[in-house]
Amino acid sequence: MNGLERLLRPRHIAVIGGGTWCASVIRQCRMIGFDGPLWPVHPTRPEIGGEAAFATVRDLPQAPDATFIGVNRAATVDVVRDLAALGAGGAVCFASGFSEAGAELADGADLQADLVAAARDMCLLGPNCYGFINALDGAALWPDHHGAVRVERGVALITQSSNIAINLTMQQRGLPIAYVVTAGNQAQTDLSQIGAALLADPRVTALGLHIEGIPDLRGFEALAQTARALGKPIVALKIGASDQARAATVSHTASLAGSDAGARALLARLGIGQVSSLAALLETLKLLHVHGALASSRIASLSCSGGEASLMADSGQALGVGFPALSADQKADLRAALGPKVALANPLDYHTYIWGDLAAMTASFSAMMAPGLALGCVVLDFPRPDRFNAPEWGLVVDAVQATQAARGVPMAVLASLPDCMPEAMAQDIMARGIAPLSGVSEALEAIAVAAQLGKAGDFDPVLLPGPEYATEVLSEAASKATLAAHGLRVPRAGRAKDAQQAGRVATDIGFPVVLKGEGIAHKTEAGAVVLGLTSARAVEEAARAMAADSFLIEEMIAGGVAELLVGVTRDPAHGFVLTLGAGGTLTEILQDSASLLVPASLVDISQALDGLRIAPLLRGYRGAAGADRAAILRAVAAVQDYVLAHCAGLAEVEVNPLICTPDDAIAADALIRRGEPT
Repeated sequence: MNGLERLLRPRHIAVIGGGTWCASVIRQCRMIGFDGPLWPVHPTRPEIGGEAAFATVRDLPQAPDATFIGVNRAATVDVVRDLAALGAGGAVCFASGFSEAGAELADGADLQADLVAAARDMCLLGPNCYGFINALDGAALWPDHHGAVRVERGVALITQSSNIAINLTMQQRGLPIAYVVTAGNQAQTDLSQIGAALLADPRVTALGLHIEGIPDLRGFEALAQTARALGKPIVALKIGASDQARAATVSHTASLAGSDAGARALLARLGIGQVSSLAALLETLKLLHVHGALASSRIASLSCSGGEASLMADSGQALGVGFPALSADQKADLRAALGPKVALANPLDYHTYIWGDLAAMTASFSAMMAPGLALGCVVLDFPRPDRFNAPEWGLVVDAVQATQAARGVPMAVLASLPDCMPEAMAQDIMARGIAPLSGVSEALEAIAVAAQLGKAGDFDPVLLPGPEYATEVLSEAASKATLAAHGLRVPRAGRAKDAQQAGRVATDIGFPVVLKGEGIAHKTEAGAVVLGLTSARAVEEAARAMAADSFLIEEMIAGGVAELLVGVTRDPAHGFVLTLGAGGTLTEILQDSASLLVPASLVDISQALDGLRIAPLLRGYRGAAGADRAAILRAVAAVQDYVLAHCAGLAEVEVNPLICTPDDAIAADALIRRGEPT
């Protein structure tokens, strides 16, 4: 066993320190059923938590597999050094005051570096973390209360917040939790390494992540590859936003991208599901634990209430979950089972005519389960068990189980409110191989995420952001010339120092032309751009009225079908974010954009374009000509080619608008912000 495996599945545990936290670790180990030796260490106390104590680490009978270090931050470094010398497997560093303290403790980062150096090859969790719970083997290096219980198989959870970890263990949704691990500062061992170790356990079915930051993109990519090779899905709740990704205000791209867009693009690229809440995280893990990734988001829904059917339809539409129309065969079978009074549809309100009739319910549910459906959902809210006994509800579950066995379609029992899915019932449903889902919105989000995981394919490594440098903004003319060298189509253009020269340049280009004042960001708002000038005199007059020291004159591009924004920003947390969106004056109004990570394939770029709200314009709306898709893809590829070739020091590049015509795509404006190593 390597150090991380020894730490997570220990045969013996040492607990360093004498506070209540350390006594709690010993108590939690015994409560969860740890049957190996527990060795408290304290220089003066004879016992801790009912176990005989050793004066020093060096007095221990042997090098412990796992150690909980519950002393102050300075002493933690010395203890780690002694444990490493003994050959210990790994340690949980409970103390705070390291790099997470920032300016409050100026030596925190240095002390954290000393901690990592002291560990040598010994595995460390933290510092500033609670540790972990192994509910499979019965080990809890955990200094507080928790709700975990022993399980034979289940999902693993990794969080960067110890309190959130506690909250997740308190769930009453029937989710079997195999491991809970808190990563803390990730000084030495990060969530990717922890995740790979957890997924390697054959008893772990899926991995849930609560992520504040990803310190190692390559390691995170490796985790995704490991999950794919093992066939075990990962789902994540990503929080936090990067100020660096929004620091640049000279372009629209920076405001559209940001760290959240980068995180979403990264998770989508790696085939990791992203959820919006802790509740959705738990529901998704429940579905993945029972059924794994879904083949699609096409489902059938049944309930004995029209209100519930409508709620499913509305919520599903908002989340991209589809309810295919019933086939003729489905309708015939349903009519035979339900009689003439029920309106047949998907979602189906089967009324209460068959309530309490196991055979009729099984026939009705089975009739809905057509081949090609990813999941069948029966909406069922259980009454409170403390108020009365309700055996009829159990018959519905029996019918669902019989339907799954007969039709082979994965099934779920979905309570519209979490309050209406008692934990004991959820556990019973799960034991039958059915997913017990709680809450319409959370459950349908789980279905949508599980369906996306089913589409995950191979991915290329992201382009790493590299170091950040002081930057400067290239002029529009220089930006266009630079991008044109990589294949971007730009208008014919010339520069002028005064109004008279501007008129001559315009005559050489040919009318109509566009006049732009140079050195001005957001030219439209500043009145520094004039379109459709048709004579040298008009150009000269416009130039004299413009507050600019020099001018750029370009051919006027006509016949545009739509305008796009194509931008790339350096996101220090996730790589280079490629943003595609509605361009020109619609950028802020529509906020219509999609984000990918560089390098992006032409297939991914095309799919992103199809997902924009202005996609109908690109395809040709109401008989109008569509844009040249191949030309658009060439333009995006040219921008990406520049980024790949000049990523060192690059902060951002933007083309806005890219004027898309039926036979071309031309960059009407462009910007590059980059720096050089000093």
